[in-house]
Amino acid sequence: MAQREQHPSDDEANTFRILIATDNHVGYMERDSIRGNDSLVTFEEILELAIFHSADFILLGGDLFHENKPSRKSMHGVMSLMRRYCVGQRPCKIEFLSDQSINFPPPFPVVNFDSPDYNIAMPIFSIHGNHDDPTGDGSLSSMDILSVSGLVNYFGRASNVDDITVSPLLMKKGTTKLALYGLGSIRDERLHRTFLKKNVKLLRPKEGTEDWFNLFTIHQNRSRHGKTNYIPEQFLDNFLDLVVWGHEHECLVTPVMHPTQNFFVTQPGSSVATSLGEGEAKSKHIALVEIKDKEFNLHELPLRTVRPFIMSEVILSKTTIDPTKEEKVNAFLREKVESMIEQASDQLLDEEREPMKPLIRLKVEYSGGFSTMSSQRFGQQFVDKVANPRDILLFYKKRQTYAGKTEGGADDAPVPNFTPEQLDSSRVEDLVSDFMSKSDQMNVLSSKALGMAVKEYVDKEEKEAISEFVKYSLNQTQSYLKQKKASETDYLQMIQHRQQQMKLREEDEAEVKQVLERVEKQRASQPVKTTASDSDVSDDDGDRDSQAAPATKPRGRGSRGGQGRGSRGSARAASKAAGTASTTSRGGASTRARGRGRVAAAVSASSTIEASFQRSAARSSQKAATNSVVIEDSDSEDEIYEFDAPPATTPARGRSQFASSSRSTTMSSAKALQSSSATARSSSRRKANVQYDDEDDDHDPFSVDSFAPQKKRKRH
Repeated sequence: MAQREQHPSDDEANTFRILIATDNHVGYMERDSIRGNDSLVTFEEILELAIFHSADFILLGGDLFHENKPSRKSMHGVMSLMRRYCVGQRPCKIEFLSDQSINFPPPFPVVNFDSPDYNIAMPIFSIHGNHDDPTGDGSLSSMDILSVSGLVNYFGRASNVDDITVSPLLMKKGTTKLALYGLGSIRDERLHRTFLKKNVKLLRPKEGTEDWFNLFTIHQNRSRHGKTNYIPEQFLDNFLDLVVWGHEHECLVTPVMHPTQNFFVTQPGSSVATSLGEGEAKSKHIALVEIKDKEFNLHELPLRTVRPFIMSEVILSKTTIDPTKEEKVNAFLREKVESMIEQASDQLLDEEREPMKPLIRLKVEYSGGFSTMSSQRFGQQFVDKVANPRDILLFYKKRQTYAGKTEGGADDAPVPNFTPEQLDSSRVEDLVSDFMSKSDQMNVLSSKALGMAVKEYVDKEEKEAISEFVKYSLNQTQSYLKQKKASETDYLQMIQHRQQQMKLREEDEAEVKQVLERVEKQRASQPVKTTASDSDVSDDDGDRDSQAAPATKPRGRGSRGGQGRGSRGSARAASKAAGTASTTSRGGASTRARGRGRVAAAVSASSTIEASFQRSAARSSQKAATNSVVIEDSDSEDEIYEFDAPPATTPARGRSQFASSSRSTTMSSAKALQSSSATARSSSRRKANVQYDDEDDDHDPFSVDSFAPQKKRKRH
């Protein structure tokens, strides 16, 4: 295919104008006093450029946020900017043709500029990256939050990573037809294997198949880092016209034609430097793509609010400096850094928001008898001149090349034993067990149980899972040794004997379940604000199952130990059912005090639905013990879902009510009920108005009649 011809952009009615950016990483180093606002300032500039160049919409290639769970500051900043620049009375000239219930996830599968509830002036279409990918309970991401708020059209999420079918977003402007494909970030090794199995299919419209301009955005490794942890460009279909590649931070925005696949690839790179590497040191750009019929023209737009970044390298062995003279080495490096700072100041533009302090990175090769120095101490000389005084210098020695160097520059020597199959089968529990088997310092803990606790911390971010398990194990071990009256010389032997007995009786899993139940109860029993101001709410720390709260000096009524109102009876029964501490009096005395006692788990009728569900579960648990339900999936992932639910209150809806993707996830009854409700809401579907020429695509498309586009309200 020959180079696409440039066309004049005067025919606005038939020309798509798309602003393309990737890897904004909002929230990167937001706690840094100097660099904290860099990502938000540049993201605002991107939105301003979209308005200035009259773009029809913005296409983001993933990693809008730097953290999987962005802070409130980052989320508020992004939503505020989108509200300011993307909502307004400017008419949207795009006609959306494809079935929106297929393209966008529930519960609101409607493109935002067609919704009668919003006035969208600048639509944003985005896939997720590896930093803001769906995870955790419900498999949600920050993009889902922006999607349900109506600010972002989130697409490209694969429901099954082993069999991927990508349906395009079909749009039309005048005579130009655009098919926009998107695939959010998937682990490279796994997606590589899925491509090799030919299980990645891109659907094409049946009607006028060759009339569509096919634009594909992806967020994966483009450069090779190993055998399978990248996606070769030849994996992509050759009917594509332009590929927008995210994840790679080096700015290579100029379109490059693939020699065999006949499509162009543009790599805008990141809009903020998240590392002090060579790729980040290049000038940052975004792209404005104009598409008319089957031709396109790409304009490179430089970003003016990016912090200057200067990178250089010195080889000390090539200088005349004596390796034993540290003062001369220090002076030489200081002079080099000063010249780099002057170079950065010369690159500053007349931009009001442009950061003044640059990023400086000097790589120092110190072989030949030279020694290193403290980079932090060296950087103290430039605290008022650079934005990264603590890591200006990077000392290194030349690597020795391996015999197994390949043509692509990747070293195959370190990775012969890591296949995709092994990576897929590796589990957190196995890694912990392997570590424990090589260590003799943690005999008190069970390797299997600790692995389960670590998995809860990783998959569900249960921050207290590991610490609570360690406390629980120590208490149980101490009680066991006291019961056996073991001497200090027999401690180790007795502990090992106890661990062996637990493995035989499979009690280590029961330990973790008890600890996780305790963590859940702790979260549920946090103090609730009430209108009463004359009593305190007790908060049990979960480590004392049967101990009463420490007595304090009582005041007022309830100090004599008499039986008062609300101190016994139903309140005590409710306290036991909820698994929380006993009641307290006004002065913090014990449960037998006079006065108005209060149960920690007892909340008012105006509390949340989840709390009321927990109270219902607590009442039913007085009559029947809580059942532990384990549902095993038979596919290759061996996923196991665990939850504790009273049999009388949990609705039997099958596997569809569990939204977690981890192998072992403890869910509360309220979360299981909410997940089943969300699944029920997304079950309605409507017919697609565009057909695709894929014989295997016989699934019933999503349809949400209640959210179908209605008559758009007039803009005032």
